[in-house]
Amino acid sequence: MTPPQRQRRFPKPEPVPQPPPREEQEPPEGQKKNPERLYVITGPDGVERVELDLVTLIVARADPPPSATPEQAALLRLCTAPLSVAELSAYLSLPFSVVTVLLTELVTAELVTVRAPIIRQALADRSLLEAVMHGLQKL
Repeated sequence: MTPPQRQRRFPKPEPVPQPPPREEQEPPEGQKKNPERLYVITGPDGVERVELDLVTLIVARADPPPSATPEQAALLRLCTAPLSVAELSAYLSLPFSVVTVLLTELVTAELVTVRAPIIRQALADRSLLEAVMHGLQKL
């Protein structure tokens, strides 16, 4: 025979789980960007864009003017040293297409310089390799 189970006279109410604050909730990957905001940043499409690649280097030629948008000012501040378009897109958390539109406006205003990436030669110079080989043989 088992003894009877005791029951509380006044049971404690179970705490109701609180939803986390809205700031901490991450929206799904496809819903992160607000298309209206991107349209406001870039304006209506129709302007011919500068041909930019992901690895094209951008260098600022001047400080941001007072008439620059916040995104353009951020681009100019980041480009004091050469940065690729992919890096700028990542730093500003903007899609590549939006960054190309912003850079096109800066290029036409002559505030940035566009440079092709530095491509290293696939094969080293033969004279350099021979000099290294002779130096190693002398050791």
